[in-house]
Amino acid sequence: MRLMPYSVEYFNERVLAEIERWPVGILADYARLVELLMEFGPDLRMPHTRALGGGLFELRPRGREGIGRALYCYLIGERVVVLHAFVKKTKAMPKHDLEIARRRMKEVRDG
Repeated sequence: MRLMPYSVEYFNERVLAEIERWPVGILADYARLVELLMEFGPDLRMPHTRALGGGLFELRPRGREGIGRALYCYLIGERVVVLHAFVKKTKAMPKHDLEIARRRMKEVRDG
């Protein structure tokens, strides 16, 4: 077994609970992408992940049921923090979801 250089944690239990409620197809792809993220960290790029600016990134799982988004940032010590997650309903990134993630990112970075 290969050691994963990056660890993934969640802003709070509600973020993880939201992801666990996702449809099974999106959830399966999320699990696969998290493994890739743990292995490759910031080297993981499109179509799996995308930079949203200011240190915020999105993980882009999809399934037959739709598209999920998990917004995350990196912290010192190869830590990935999933700040917010949702199943997309529209083509554009919802401003409200982006604001939640940015507020939480500031909170985890400022301690």
